[in-house]
Amino acid sequence: MYHTFLIKYGEIGIKGNNRHVFEDALAKQIRLSLAHIEGEFQIRKERGRIYVECGGAWDEEETIGTLSRIFGIVGICPVHTYALSDIEAMRRDIVAYVHEEYPDASATFKVKARRINKEFPLTSMEIDAELGEAILMACPAMRVDVHNPEILFDLEIRDRIYIYSKQLPGPGGMPVGSNGSAMLCLSGGIDSPVAGWMIAKRGVKIDAIYFHAPPYTSERAKQKVVDLARAVARYAGPIRLHVVNFTDIQLAIYDTCPHEELTIIMRRYMMRIAEHFAEKDGDLGIVTGESIGQVASQTMQSLMTTNAAVHMPVYRPLIGFDKSEIVDIAKKIDTYETSILPFEDCCTIFVARHPVTKPLPEVIERSEAKLKGTIEELFETAIRTTETFTVKP
Repeated sequence: MYHTFLIKYGEIGIKGNNRHVFEDALAKQIRLSLAHIEGEFQIRKERGRIYVECGGAWDEEETIGTLSRIFGIVGICPVHTYALSDIEAMRRDIVAYVHEEYPDASATFKVKARRINKEFPLTSMEIDAELGEAILMACPAMRVDVHNPEILFDLEIRDRIYIYSKQLPGPGGMPVGSNGSAMLCLSGGIDSPVAGWMIAKRGVKIDAIYFHAPPYTSERAKQKVVDLARAVARYAGPIRLHVVNFTDIQLAIYDTCPHEELTIIMRRYMMRIAEHFAEKDGDLGIVTGESIGQVASQTMQSLMTTNAAVHMPVYRPLIGFDKSEIVDIAKKIDTYETSILPFEDCCTIFVARHPVTKPLPEVIERSEAKLKGTIEELFETAIRTTETFTVKP
């Protein structure tokens, strides 16, 4: 059985002089992710390659599953390793590999060798010819096709011989933490967990904030959000989650401001609190799951008015997505079934019957001015009583 994986990456390979920084970040994420599962793992960088060597009581399915959720990885290649000797030993090794991995093969194939160890006496093309001949002699049903083979046998000649022919998919993207951090506004809906997953895929470390409204929202609603954070953390790593008691602020808005403006004013105060914790955590922006035109609070005018409440950049990875596209990703990352559980969040409790769809910032600010003298203390109380904890995968 193989005990080594070759990790292939995409964008990292074109980072020029900064490539080693991203390679180190990817190796770190692999190390952190594998630390949560049983086994002994060594992560090794060698001449443009990252290898994961597995030992102890490691489980193949669990290890591959963990690697397949690490952003920055585009391919996971199970590798068989053999001692470096002469070409005759190499011929025996390739035949042993074919018999083990493709015992009944009648496919077309190609051998592609990379001679990293220049002390080996044969060139890459000579190795290709020798090993191709060995496979044909041992497996008469197989045929060579150098242009469009069904099986590509990759070999790397280093201090040992590495042979692989299968590549399992990774999620792509950039290693988490290589592009700073941001505060995700996480609700119990379908959209925000997907937005968190997408921004993490671009290398952004996630903190998260959830606005809780007891007794109008239950502990089950809060647990639903924790479960969603845990699902996203399988890809993004541990997430620091801030749970804000938002009830008193919502009630003050409900009692004082025009009801058609309720949602937009509520969201502006959410953004202000999110900005407070983002600055405290050292984040570089706020992330939401909004998509243009999906609901009244997500029209262009509403988004502009929401943005005006804060100074930080607001990132919206789903801005141009249809709902069906968002649902497809939610199902792919295993957040959909949790998101549709029937536990209301605070955004759906205090909803106006006819919300304004084209709010003007100056009009909303005049309505917010009515809260002066009350909202300041409520704002400080919400921040002071926020519960913060880390959600791990």
